[in-house]
Parts: sequence; structure tokens; C-alpha cells
Amino acid sequence: MDAAVTQDDGKMQKSTNKPNFVPETNEDPASESGHDETHHDFVLDFVQKELGGDLKSLKNVAELLEKVRAEKEMLEEQVLSASSASPLKVSAALDAAEEAQATMTSLLKRQAVLSEGLDQHLQEAEPWVDELCQNIDHVDTMERSMRYMQCLQHIEELSDRIQQCLMTNSVWEAIKSVAKMATLDAGLQASSCCHLQGYLRATLRFWHKIIKDRLASDFEELLTLLHWPSISPPMQPLAPPANAQEISSQLDLLVSQLMALQTSDDLISEKALTTLPGVPQAPPLSLPVQVMVLPLTKRFRYHFTGNRTTNSLGKPEWYLTQILMWMGNNSAFMDDRIQPILDRTEANVNARVELCRGLLSLAQEKLTHDLPRLLYDDTLFCHLVDEVLQFEKELRSTHSYPAALPGLLHIPLEDATLQKWLTVERKMALEKVDSMLSGEGAWSCQYRDISDVDELKAPDCAETFMTLLLVITDRYRALPCSRAQLKFLDLQRELVDDFRIRLTQVMKEESRSPLSPRYSAILNAANYISTVLADWADNVFFLQLQQAVVSLGEVEAEGGRPVLGPMEAGRLASLEGSLFESLLALLDRLRGDMIGRLLDTVMKDVREKAQLYRQDRWLSLPSQCDQATMSLSSSACPMMLCVRDHLLTLQQRLCGPLFQMAWQGLADRLNSFLYQDVVLYNHFNEGGAAQLQFDMTRNLFPLFGHYCKRPENFFKHVKEACIVLSLSIGSALLLRDLLREALEGRVSLDRERPGGAAEGVAGTGGPSPEQALNELGVYRLAPGDVLILLNLRASWPGQ
Repeated sequence: MDAAVTQDDGKMQKSTNKPNFVPETNEDPASESGHDETHHDFVLDFVQKELGGDLKSLKNVAELLEKVRAEKEMLEEQVLSASSASPLKVSAALDAAEEAQATMTSLLKRQAVLSEGLDQHLQEAEPWVDELCQNIDHVDTMERSMRYMQCLQHIEELSDRIQQCLMTNSVWEAIKSVAKMATLDAGLQASSCCHLQGYLRATLRFWHKIIKDRLASDFEELLTLLHWPSISPPMQPLAPPANAQEISSQLDLLVSQLMALQTSDDLISEKALTTLPGVPQAPPLSLPVQVMVLPLTKRFRYHFTGNRTTNSLGKPEWYLTQILMWMGNNSAFMDDRIQPILDRTEANVNARVELCRGLLSLAQEKLTHDLPRLLYDDTLFCHLVDEVLQFEKELRSTHSYPAALPGLLHIPLEDATLQKWLTVERKMALEKVDSMLSGEGAWSCQYRDISDVDELKAPDCAETFMTLLLVITDRYRALPCSRAQLKFLDLQRELVDDFRIRLTQVMKEESRSPLSPRYSAILNAANYISTVLADWADNVFFLQLQQAVVSLGEVEAEGGRPVLGPMEAGRLASLEGSLFESLLALLDRLRGDMIGRLLDTVMKDVREKAQLYRQDRWLSLPSQCDQATMSLSSSACPMMLCVRDHLLTLQQRLCGPLFQMAWQGLADRLNSFLYQDVVLYNHFNEGGAAQLQFDMTRNLFPLFGHYCKRPENFFKHVKEACIVLSLSIGSALLLRDLLREALEGRVSLDRERPGGAAEGVAGTGGPSPEQALNELGVYRLAPGDVLILLNLRASWPGQ
């Protein structure tokens, strides 16, 4: 029966794995044998699973065979239904593909026919296209020629109209025609017709010059009647002429007509405008002012050019003062006569500023000519710079010359001139420093007898040096270029560092006697310079320079030349740092080093005077109850006198901030010395502890009480040691036992629990040693230190 089941199952597998519509393939015999083995194993597993190993279950074989046959029939029906539906879908897809292919073939044939017809048509039309392009080019050329001729005709018409207007004395109409010609000239700027542009510009220049000369001639005659220019300040008001009303009307007419010519004048002078080296480009001077400046220009060139005695390189103040005088003498005329006319013409022009610009151009031309001749003479160059700075200051303040317009300071900012200026400033400053440091009163203070004034007690050399830097600042403050200002700032920082090095050298010479007045003067000088630089760092001008440093650093960093590190740039931009930060750090280091040496010398003297006090008989001193009154220990008198004398000397010689640093440093060192070398060095009985406390609280501490309200806060170790040594016997015993138990408890707990901390006294819940010490007023000393002090007491029960 097993064989029958196996045979039927094998047939079932073959019929299942080979549907009717799938064609058979020629498989390899080895592959077929492998499939048979797999099917055989599957059947065995299936029978084993359904029937198991019980022989009684073989009666269920017939039922199992029927079940398997039913499943086989169901699967065959499914396969037959799928195989009948698939050919319909496949044939529909093939039909659609064939139809699409036929359509594509038809389209390709039509495209080929159209392409062939189009190529033939293009070949036939090519001669027509060439002929049409030639005709279009010819028409375009004719149109451009017509426009060219129309433009020439328009120029000729405008020229004829101007001529007719001038012949009939219709100046306004002529000016309007010139304005139209100027507009046409501006419109042809983008044209490639260079000959037409040249012809139009020449025609415009011709008529503009004729009209301008006629108006300028009439204007000059009218100005003469009005007593222009005023060479010197008028002593008394001039009587008005008889035809004042007519002159005023004529003045109004001429100024208005000249202003109407301004557009064409600007256009003509655009290419001919020459800019002096170092002077920024400014708008052209208005025509009325050009005419008004002519007589002053003639006078200026007569006196300050050529071989005239007034043309002296060593006297630049002559021509600069003359320019300022002319500005002042004629400003009233510009305000009263010219400005109202300009306002009526709606011209945005300030008459006084225009006069200053016209006269300033004379000074610029003269300065540009003289500067190269003075680069090799330091004295004359310095004098010229001083006069230019003074001129610029008066120009901006007295005559209200706008800061946006260039003055004279742009000219010395050329590379060669600016480098010369910096070199001369450095040379003069170093010579001044050498001179003042070698003077007899270099280290004395001129305000030493006036306590209200002499708060910083700066020596003369330091005050003179900072005054020198302030003068340099005032000189370059008005420069219009931040890059040039930063170069002068670098010079100032270089000079400060040089002066610091000189102070260090002099300090080293005086370091053998730090208590000398000169050593204190050097210390005051370093502090004074540091204080002034710190004030400058918060000044608006230097804050603006600080922002300029950041801006220029970012610009140069974009060009591949980073001048500031990211940290430094960030500190400057956020105002956390300053331009003098590195110098202030060096000066603070010098100041701290000098104060340290000074205090070392003072402490050396104090230690020598305190030897007897250190070796006093603290174990055998009588108790306080055995003495009528407590008094200072005789062995402490030399030390107290030494401390007092040094404090008075330092107060007299050092300025307030330095003296505060000095006495606080001295107090700290005295505190350490007395605690280490006096308290911990000796043993004390009850009288010795009381005497030590009296010496400290009633004698030493009051010496520093002149400078603070609670001097004992600067002697915490000594004060707390006196408290511990002066405890009563009972309090001292309780405190000693508490500290010993706490220390022993902590040691045992640390051994049992590494890293653990004991609470209270050995975990008993009592007060901690710190709490007990705080109740006594001991905050600085550690429990171990207090236990050492208690062991220094000589009067214990049983001893």
C-alpha cells in the first residue's frame, strides 16, 4: 500500500509541476534525478506527518488519498483557467503594438516628404533672402544716415538760433538753445559716432564760451561797481550807489543767466577737469563764483608765485592767512547779495561755501607745488604741517566749511608725504623724550605742594610725555582718512612702549635702593601712563579708531592678508578689548614687579627690627591680672616704629591707588610673617597670649586703621590665632577635645569608607569643628591649624 501511495503521489507531483500549456524542455538527466529525490523526500515527510509511526493509523490512507486527489483536481482547474485567460491579453497587446508600429511608419514617411519639400523650397528662396537682406541693410544705412543728417541739421539749427539770439541780444533764448545742445550732447554719450560727438562738443564749447565771456565781462564790470572783492576789512559801510536798484536787478539777471549755463559748463569741463594729487573729486565750481574768484586768483598768483619776496617756503602762513582773510572779508557779500539770487533760481548751492571752495583751490595748488620741495628739510616741513593743521581747524570752525568737502589735509596724506610726516613725528618725539629724561627735574612733581591737584603724583617726565602724545593725537585727529589715523596710533603705541622700556632701565638702576624717592617716582610714572591710557581707551575718538581697525582688518582679510586674529578681532568688535590692551598689560606687569620689590625691601627691614620681638619670653610673661595696665611690648617698639615710618613714607611718595596696593600688600606680608615666625615659632602662657593680643589689636592694627575702617580683616591669621591662644582653660579644653575627636573620627571613617565624610563629631550628631570655630570668630584657620595653636599653649591643667 505504501508503494501505491508513493506512486500516486509521484504522478500528482508531475501533473502539478507540468501544466498543459507550458512546453516541456529537455532537461539534464542528472537534474531530473535530483528533482525525483526531492519529491520522494517530500512525500515521505508528508506521510510521516499525517499518519505517524503508528500501524493502526494505516486505515486512514484511503481517506488521505481522496483528500489529496481533491486538492489536485482543484489546482488543475485553477491552472487551466489561468492558461485560457493569458493568451487573450497577450494577443491584445501584440495587436496594439503592431498598430502603433504602422502609425509610426506612416509618420516617418510623411516627415521625409515634408523635409525634402522644405529643403527644395529653401534652396529656391535663398537668392530672394540674400537680396532682401541687402535691401534691409541698405534701408537701415539710409535710416541711420537720415538720423545722422537730422542730428547735424538740428545742431546747425540750434547754432543758427544761438547766433540770431546773440545778434538780437536775446541772451535767455541763446542760453536755452545751449541747454538743448548740452542735452543732445549728453544723449550722444553712448553713440559710436565719434566725429559727430566731436563736432557737437566743439560747437557747444564755441557758443558756450562766447556766451560765458559776454556774461562774465558784464558781471565783472558790475562787481567792480559793487566794490568786489573786499581785499581788507571795511572800516566803515560804503555808501550805496545812486542806481542801486538797477545794479541789483542787473546782478540778479547776470547771476541767474550764469547759473543757467552751469549744465553746459559742467559738461564741457568734465573731461578737462584736473584733480590735484591727494584731493578727492569735488563737483565743479559754480559759474558766478568762478568769475568772482578771478581777481583774487590774479592777486594770489602775483604775490605767492615767482620770485616775489612774499613767496617764501619758510612762510606758508602768509598765503594761508591771506586765503582765510579773503574768506572772512567777502563772506558777508556772498550771504547778502549772492545767496538770495541763488535761492530764487532754486539752485542747491551755498554761496559762502562756494567762495571758500574757489579760494581753497588756490591754497591746494600752492601746497601741492611746495610740499615736494620741503621733504628734505625737517624744520620747514614741520612748520608747514603745523600751519596746515591750524588752517584746517580755522576753516572748519570759523568759516563752517563742510566736513564732506576736501580741505588741505588730503594733500599731505600721499604715501611719500605721510611717511615723511610719521618719520619726523617719531624723530621729534624721541628727541623730546631724551631731553626730558636727562633734565634735572625729570623725576620731581611740579604739583607736589598742592595735594588737591597732585592726586597721581606723576613726575614731570611722565606728564610731559603724555602731553606729547596728546599733542600728536590733536594733530592727527582731524585727518580725513582712518587708515592714516591708525598709522599715527601705531606711532603712539610705539612711543609708549619705548618709554616703558626706558622706565624699566631706570628702574633696574634704582632697584638697589627701592626706598629711594626716584624709585617711587618711576612707579608713579608707570601708574600715571597706565591710568591715562585706560581713560583714552574709553574715549569716543579711540573707540571710533577701534571700529576702524576691525573694519580694515575684515577688508584686508578678504584680500588674503589677515591683520587680526579671530580672537583679537572679536574682542575689539565687542569692546571687551581696547587699542592699548597689550601696553596696559605690560605697564601693569612693570607696576606689580616694582611694588613687589618695594614691599620685599620694607619687609626685610621689618624682619630685622622684629627679631627681638620674635624671640621674646612668651612663656614667662606675667598674666594680665598681675599687671596694672597693659602696654606695648618693649621688643615690639622697633618693629612698630619701622612699620609706621614706612607707611608714612609710602603715603607721601606714592599716589593714592599705588599706596592702597602697597599698604594692603604690606599688611598681607606682615600677617604671614607674624603668624609663621612669631606665633608658630613660640609657646605662650596666659600672659604671653594676652600680651600678643594687646600688641596686635591695640598697636599694630591701628597703624593701618588710618587707611581702612576694619584693619583686622587684613590680619585674619594673626587675629584668629590671638583668639585661640586667649581662650579660657575650659573653652580651650573643650575645643581641643572636640577637634581631636573629630580628626580621629574622620580618620577612622576614611579608613572604613574611602571618600566618605563624617557628619558632626565622629557621627555622634554634635556640632562640627567648623561650627564650633565659627562661634568663636575663627573662619580662616582650619581645624588642624587651630589644634596646632592649642598645643602651643603652656598653661594646661596638670602641667
